[in-house]
Amino acid sequence: MIVTGGAGGIGQAIAARALHAGARVSLWDRDQAALQRAAAKLSELGDVEQRAVDVTDEHGVACAMEQDIDRHRRIDAFINNAGVLGEVAPLWDTDPMQFRRVVEVNLTGAYLCMRAVLRAMRAQEASPMRGHIVNVASIQGKEGMALAGAYSASKAALIALTKTAGKEAARERIIVNCITPAAAETAMARQISAERRADILSRIPMGRFAELDEIAAMVMFLCSDDCSFSTGAVFDVSGGRATY
Repeated sequence: MIVTGGAGGIGQAIAARALHAGARVSLWDRDQAALQRAAAKLSELGDVEQRAVDVTDEHGVACAMEQDIDRHRRIDAFINNAGVLGEVAPLWDTDPMQFRRVVEVNLTGAYLCMRAVLRAMRAQEASPMRGHIVNVASIQGKEGMALAGAYSASKAALIALTKTAGKEAARERIIVNCITPAAAETAMARQISAERRADILSRIPMGRFAELDEIAAMVMFLCSDDCSFSTGAVFDVSGGRATY
C-alpha cells in the first residue's frame, strides 16, 4: 500500500491499520522530517518505507512509483491522501496564488498520482483485482463551505475525478473510490480558529469530529477484496453531516 500525505494524522492512521493487517506500506510526503518521524513510529508495526515526494511534481511521482514497484513488484492499494487546507477567507479576500496552490496539491497532485498508479496497476495480474485506489476527499466537496472556496472546490473536483476513473478502470479490474470525511483531529484541524471549529462541529449531528481510526477503517474496507463491485463511488465518514 502507498499512502500519500503519509506523515499526517490520517495517513499514519491508515498506514497503522494496513500494517496490522499484514500489508507492506510506503509512506509518501514532502515533509522529510515529519516523514522520518512517522516511519520510525510505524516501523514497530511492520514493513514501512518512506519516500520524500511532492505530489505536484510529475517526475517525482513517477520516480517514487518506480521505486515502489521495484521493491514490492506490485501495488495493491494506493491512497491519495495528501492535501492542504488553504486560506480561511471569503473569495473576494483570497490570494489567487494560494487558491492555485490548494488546487495544485489537492486535485492536480491526486491526478498525477492516479495517472501513474493506474498505468502501473493495468500492467499487473489480477488476483482477484489488479488494485484498489482510494481518494481522500471531504464532506466540503459535497456541500461547499463558506470561507473555504479553494479547499471545497478542489475536493468536489476530486469526487468527480474519482467517478471518472472508476468508470474508466471498471473493466480493468481496478477499483477506484473516494471517502468524504467530516473534520478529524489532525494538524490541519488545529490550524483553524476556535470559532471556526465550533461552526464545523455544529454541522455534525453526532456532535464530534471523526476519529482517525474510523476513517482508516473505511479506507481498509475499500482496499479489500470485499470491495469488488463498488467503484466510482463516494463513501461518507461524516457523523451524519452528509445529506446525499
